Amino acid sequence: MKLIILDRDGVINHDSDQFIKSPDEWKPIDGSLEAIARLNQWGWRVVVASNQSGIGRGLFGMDTLNAINDKMVKSLALVGGRLDAIFFCPHAADSTCECRKPKPGMLLQIADRFNVDLVDVPMVGDSLRDLQAGVAVGCKPYLVLTGKGKKTSEDPELPAGTQIYPDLATVVADLAV
Repeated sequence: MKLIILDRDGVINHDSDQFIKSPDEWKPIDGSLEAIARLNQWGWRVVVASNQSGIGRGLFGMDTLNAINDKMVKSLALVGGRLDAIFFCPHAADSTCECRKPKPGMLLQIADRFNVDLVDVPMVGDSLRDLQAGVAVGCKPYLVLTGKGKKTSEDPELPAGTQIYPDLATVVADLAV
């Protein structure tokens, strides 16, 4: 099985320091939805793994997160794409949960759900915590320069072997090779 794990905010859609708190605020990054559709056409299973601390902070509720994700899924369908699953951590940054990236709990849930070893599975993110979570379970780290990616690319703790790309569309184009 070809599996790829994507962060949501800053990878698929534009990010905001004030959080994406409504479907109206969710806006796809140019080419990201079409890139996911190409992965689907090539037989990849596409899974989202996203920290959503806005829930834990009380900025929005589950109904709003579901509406945002519904907009993402419907937008993908319009270009012939789909997601195989959406995993998220609803806990605030000060939580001791195991599912909040950079901890690997959410990715371990993905491995369990899909009955797959995550070694060398691409993990695409725009933040250090995305990449750290992926590396902790053996994923191959891909950093996109969208979202917080430019700042992340300068972090001295960037995991060794991280591949850096302008955006999700260029990651996907490279995976086709």
